[in-house]
Formats: sequence, structure tokens, C-alpha cells
Amino acid sequence: MAAADGWSWFPALALGSSLLKCLFIKSYHSTDFEVHRNWLAITHSLPVSRWYHENTSEWTLDYPPLFAWFEFGLSQAARHFDRNMLVVENLNYDSPATVLFQRLSVVFTDVVFIFAARECCRCVQEQKGCRDVLSRPSFVLAVLLLWNFGLLVVDHVHFQYNGFLFGFLLLSVAKHLQSQHLQGALLFSVLLNLKHIYLYVAPAYGVYLLRSYCFTQDNTDGSVRWRSFRPLRLLALGSIVTSVCALSFGPFIAMGQLPQVLSRLFPFKRGLCHAYWAPNAWALYNVLDKSLAVLGVRLKLLEEAELPRASMTGGLVQEFQHAVLPSVTPSVTLVCTLVSILPAVASIWWRPRGARGFLRCLLLCALGSFMFGWHVHEKAILIAILPLSILAVESREDAGIFLVLSTTGHYSLFPLLFTPAELPVKVLLMLLFTVYSFTALRKLHSGRGSLLRPLESVYLLGLVAVAMACEVVFPLSPWQQKLPFLPLLVTSVYCAAGVCYSFLRLYVSLLRRPQDQKPKQL
Repeated sequence: MAAADGWSWFPALALGSSLLKCLFIKSYHSTDFEVHRNWLAITHSLPVSRWYHENTSEWTLDYPPLFAWFEFGLSQAARHFDRNMLVVENLNYDSPATVLFQRLSVVFTDVVFIFAARECCRCVQEQKGCRDVLSRPSFVLAVLLLWNFGLLVVDHVHFQYNGFLFGFLLLSVAKHLQSQHLQGALLFSVLLNLKHIYLYVAPAYGVYLLRSYCFTQDNTDGSVRWRSFRPLRLLALGSIVTSVCALSFGPFIAMGQLPQVLSRLFPFKRGLCHAYWAPNAWALYNVLDKSLAVLGVRLKLLEEAELPRASMTGGLVQEFQHAVLPSVTPSVTLVCTLVSILPAVASIWWRPRGARGFLRCLLLCALGSFMFGWHVHEKAILIAILPLSILAVESREDAGIFLVLSTTGHYSLFPLLFTPAELPVKVLLMLLFTVYSFTALRKLHSGRGSLLRPLESVYLLGLVAVAMACEVVFPLSPWQQKLPFLPLLVTSVYCAAGVCYSFLRLYVSLLRRPQDQKPKQL
């Protein structure tokens, strides 16, 4: 564990990141700003019975009930800034006081993330005899978490509350690393009832807790025997999950509104891909379908008039049919996701590898769901990047994977900030974070050359060419009017290759570890 007397640097890092976030108060904000303003208005101005029925705005409440109560709590402070922001009919209301409040609310609720980052830093092993604070694994991890490029631009420019939510996730992971399983389970249950996207990693939690907490002793052959089963522990876990869900959904069940709430949480009528394609398997699938269609027309194997409209490249949220390849349904994405994560969850059941094995399984569940899920948002890549930071400071191999995934995943967020004013901001912030990641991790794992393989280095250098083409060349070309979605397509497809590669490397890393392994002494 990290030395208790060597943490004077942490408050300075946390305060510095908070001050940086305050500099973005007047920057561009996306439609998510109006989404959360509307939710403030709904939860403050309407009775609970109307929260999940209100549809004055197209941005209806579609997060679980605990997040609705979180918005209600924020609204009690918001009324002291500008009461007009709490009027449901005031669509797209963004007075200076409203902007100031919502920006500051994200900064202040990030205290949960700051506390979680500190707990994660306490879980990593320090270098023996290392007196240089800047070279400590705990310090490097703190920077990778607190100054994460993705969180800075998504929450404090684009506008969301991911830091608050990731705080619960990382704190839950830290509790499991500290063998405090019930606290970890409680925190994750709360997180699920704040934002249901974290169902992505629920299989890792369920299997790990059942195998490593409810079965207390392994036989010498590694098999599971019912005589080692502890039913009271299972009962305790079940009670925690049930109690949190009852607290969250209970009032809506009592009002007979559970079907309405669930219809908001799982809107399967949205298309396979988000308006801006996440860099996953379906981005590659869409491009392959489009390429086959163009080739078929040129070879006169297909009639262009008979092909469906290419709405999948129009940048809109809607359903569409593929032209050549079979169209993908929600059930198909579910099957693909389950197949992609099954080896990982089976592995930690049959060959448990301790808390860090669980963390690897969590990463694979997050990436598998990101790769094959239905209507995945590009921002979901952070669910894998942030926890991987913990492994990156402990393992040289994981550090290499982290550099590929974080650089690729973070660059895939560039199109979220599309206004000219934010171009230098996002370029500078990503350069600073990427350069620090490469230099700090290389120094931490010094002694055996580069952390990257030659082809990995070539691939990441290709991102520079993609960035120049999309951010500089394309806006000045005549293609900007004819093919406005082209930079998004190129970015998603190129980054999808890196995400797929990282997913496969993490799988190899998990499956080849034969038994429980503690992190190596650094």
C-alpha cells in the first residue's frame, strides 16, 4: 500500500484539475446541456408521478430514478441562481446564470471522482526505495485519472456528469481491490441505479462476487464444490442489490409506472449506431456494407435505385437497412455482446485470478459491450480507459495496451467538439495528456525499450495523418458540402481498428494467466 505520509501532492493535483475545469465555463456546450437543464426543470417543477411521462422537450428523462433524484437535489441549488431554468416550457434556456450553475455543478460533484481516484491510488504498490514523488505509481495513476483528457472534454466542454458516475465505479473497484466486497457491491448497485449503461460490466461483478466471495475455499484442483458455499454471504449480496433497487424503483412500482420507466431506459427504436458512430465493430460493418454496395453498382450487380437510402451516414439518430449485408437487430447485438464477454466471465469462474483478474474481466465486458452493443455512444469508451489506468501503472504489458486504447479512444472523441474555438483546446489537452502518458509510463516500466510494438507505433502515428486530414484539409476542401459526414466516418473507422486490437490484446492477457497473480513488485 502507498505510504500514509506521502500524499501531500494529491490535493494540489485535484485542485489544479478543478481550476482547469473552471476555465471551460464559457466554452461550447452540446445538446446534453439542454438535456440536463430540462431534467432539472422536470424534477423540480413536476410531481414524481409525471417525471417519466413528461415530453414537452424531445430530451425526455431516460436515466434511472436515482439519477432523477440527483437532478432534483441539484435543482434545489439551481433555484438560487436562476428560477427560469426550472420552467419546463423554457426550452433551450441558457442564461449566463444557468450556464454558470450547470458548469459548477459538474465541477463540484466531481468530488466523488477525486475521492475514488485517491482510493485507487492507495491500491497500487509503490516502488521500493523510490524517493521521487513524480516517479511513484500512485502519482502517475493520479494524473492519469484526475487529468484524463476524455473526462475533461466530455464533462466540462461537451457537458455531462460522467466524473460523478465514474467516481462510484472506481470507488467500487477500489473496494474490491481492498477485499471490501460488500461495500463494493453496494457502490456498484447505486451506480446501476444512477445510469444503466453500467450494465455493461455487471456480468463481471456478478460472477466475481459469486465465485470469490460466496465460495470461500477452493479445492486443490480449482473446482467449485457446494461444501465451500456460504449462503449467508449470497443473502447479504442479494439484500444489498434488492434494497438499492427497491429504494430507486419502489415509488414508480407503487404507482404502476415501471413499464413506462423501462420504456424510457431502453429505447430500442433508436438505430444501431448513434448519430456519430462509436468506433466499434458496427462502424466497420457499416463501411463494409457501403463499400460492397458501391462495388456492386459499379460492377452492375446491383441497381442503385433499389438500394436503401444511406441514412446511416447522414449523422442522424434513426433506424436504417443495410444495402448488401444483413441488417442488424437489437437481438443480434445482444447475442454478439454475450458471446464476446462469455470467455472472460467463464475464465474468472473456472480459473479465478483475484481482484485484478476481476478488473481485467470488467474491462473486457466494457469493451465487448462497446464493440457489439446497440446504439452505443462514443463516450462509453471511457468505461474501459479509466479502470485500465490502474493496471497500466502495475504491468508493462497493460501499459502498452493502455497507450493504444487511450490514444485511440480519446482521439475518437474529437468530433464531439466541432467548433473552431475548441480546436486548439482539444489538441493541446490531448497532446499534454498523451505525452505525459507515454513518458511517465515508459519511465515507470523502464529497462526494456519501448512499451509499444512497431506496428502499434505506426498505427498511432497514423492518427496524426487522420487528424490533419479531418481537422485541417477537409474543412478547406469542396467535399465539405458534398460529404459532411466523411470526417466522422474516417475517424470512427480508423479508431475502431485500434479499439478492436486493444480488446483482443486484453483477452490474450487475461486468458494466458494460469492462476491468481499479485501485481509484480515495481
